[in-house]
Amino acid sequence: MDAMQGGTVPGLEGQMRSARRNVTLLAAAQAILGSAGPMSFSAGALVGYELLGDDKSLATAPLTGFNIGVALGAIVVATASRFLGRKASFMLGALLAGAGGLVASLALFRSDFWLFAAGLLLIGLSGGFTQKIRFAAADASPSFYKGKAISWILAGGIISAILGPQLAIWAKDYFAPVTFAGTFLALVPLAAAAILVLSFLRLPQKPVGHDHTDEPARPLREIVLTQRFLTGLVCGIGSYALMTFMMTGAPLAMVIGCGMPSEMATLGIQWHVIAMFGPSFFTGMLIARYGAEKVVALGLVILMACALVAHAGVELWNFWTALVLLGIGWNFGFIGSTAIVAASYRPHEADKVQGFNDIVLFGTVALSSFSSGRVFTAYGWNVMNLVIWPVTILCLVLILAEMRAARLRAAASR
Repeated sequence: MDAMQGGTVPGLEGQMRSARRNVTLLAAAQAILGSAGPMSFSAGALVGYELLGDDKSLATAPLTGFNIGVALGAIVVATASRFLGRKASFMLGALLAGAGGLVASLALFRSDFWLFAAGLLLIGLSGGFTQKIRFAAADASPSFYKGKAISWILAGGIISAILGPQLAIWAKDYFAPVTFAGTFLALVPLAAAAILVLSFLRLPQKPVGHDHTDEPARPLREIVLTQRFLTGLVCGIGSYALMTFMMTGAPLAMVIGCGMPSEMATLGIQWHVIAMFGPSFFTGMLIARYGAEKVVALGLVILMACALVAHAGVELWNFWTALVLLGIGWNFGFIGSTAIVAASYRPHEADKVQGFNDIVLFGTVALSSFSSGRVFTAYGWNVMNLVIWPVTILCLVLILAEMRAARLRAAASR
């Protein structure tokens, strides 16, 4: 396991100095490794479309592989952290990103669709490791600094939103005529840079300020069948699955459906990912002031606005505005839903509940990315927009029911 090295400074000052150092390094690693996701979504569906024959319905299968990899990575990183420690496990995740980039690039030179899907699976697996960086930052910080620590990690996400798509544009034709081979090969030096940054980490052996409790943990079945957990889970899945469904299909609709340059689709994804992470600096304050349920409801309404804009036309502004609204709606919907889930369990029950939540969540997200290509090929972009409505309406009904139940619980406790 990781241990504090190089001596310790007693008291709060020493904790803060160590926390700031670790959070800075983790934010830098997040910025580097997090760029693999936007890069993959900028190019993945377009590459899949070009590698297929007459039947293009599997064009988004490589991105499905990416999302399956993220779901599997959430399990693998927990096991790796137990045996190797978090620092070594994050470095392993960076290695997986570099390996996935190599495999994806090789697949493009060989025009091998399923090898390309395998490469994106490896990149997604690395993404499962990257998802845990925010928890490592929080666990390495005193309780009053955890919110700021997570904000720094989210700041790394904004840098990723710019770095990933820009690399996709810059390196797309590096090995012309093999388009996008350079994009995925760029993950190799990125992974090396992340490993170098992570090598300077000095993480504590256990969470800072961790309090032990003798209260027995409830069975997982009892926790996940509560109304509060189910509401958070379904709304989190709805927000994330819709975001993935639309983000995966948008480049196909722009480039294949409307004949726009691939650079315009890539820049659209860039603004979308910035919109996903940008509001995070004040989403927590909104949740603290108005409650997680109201923030989720706002996110769902913004997703409805995304559907309206996307359905209004197929001009560049329609796509870009819809993608920005999609990102903001995801931010409010998913972060608020995560807060609802987090309020449904006790601290010592966190690992098993978080694991269950992530497996169900990313498994469903993988299905949404797979169905995106099939729906676009069979029915087109307008039908894809209609999918938003039943999902958001269902989630709004659940949120309203949970708000009513919360009022009843509060009244009963008085």
